[in-house]
Amino acid sequence: MNRSAARFAITLAGALAAVALLALPAAAGPPYTTDDPEPTRTGGWENYVFVAGVQSPGETSGQAGFDINYGAAKDLQLTLIAPLDFDHQAHTEVGPADVQLAAKYMFIHQSDHTIIPDVSFFPALVLPTQARGFGPTRVGLFLPFWAQKDFGEWSTFGGGGYDINPGPGNRNYTLAGWAVTRQVTKRLNLGVEIYHQTPDIAGAKALTAVAAGVIFQLSKHFALMASAGPGIQSNPHAGQGVFYASLQFTN
Repeated sequence: MNRSAARFAITLAGALAAVALLALPAAAGPPYTTDDPEPTRTGGWENYVFVAGVQSPGETSGQAGFDINYGAAKDLQLTLIAPLDFDHQAHTEVGPADVQLAAKYMFIHQSDHTIIPDVSFFPALVLPTQARGFGPTRVGLFLPFWAQKDFGEWSTFGGGGYDINPGPGNRNYTLAGWAVTRQVTKRLNLGVEIYHQTPDIAGAKALTAVAAGVIFQLSKHFALMASAGPGIQSNPHAGQGVFYASLQFTN
């Protein structure tokens, strides 16, 4: 199979997987990079078809795929993320991205009568695909804690963690963020976040970004989610921005 045919096959496989996901019964964090501590309800499914990335002059790169979450027990969520990587400059490269297996466990619960928030530990195992030109070649591990406090129609959540990112040219890095959201109507939720990630490869720059997000409930089981915003840490004229969009299905 030649390279063009191989890329077409990979892209088609990803599209078919995304369509198949719609028949399945997505995580609380989306559309934000900042996650929250709320696990999927026991016995329930939350899944997304998503695309996310970073855009700068002359290049757009990111991931597209699906994210499956299951409430395995009280306060315990199991997660599988299986995306494709893409990079577009003069031409587009597409290939399998790292598969992530994660478990979110909420071990502190908030109360209306105290300032104590919900708190979860959400470790994720990153399994390399070793696809040519994409991703690491060794198993990685992300170790974050997330917290949330609700005030009527308002919610504020955030936290962060340390990513063990082995492999030639890679660097361990940290990710931290915080978000504030408001349930404006029964269907519409709006929010804003700020987050920071240190460099994950040698020679790269840290990324700090601000993004505005929206969640619109289409029906009982389906919702549209999106966020976008500029990078603010480096040269403000660099034109770097981040984006995310997904279709969520819950049961």
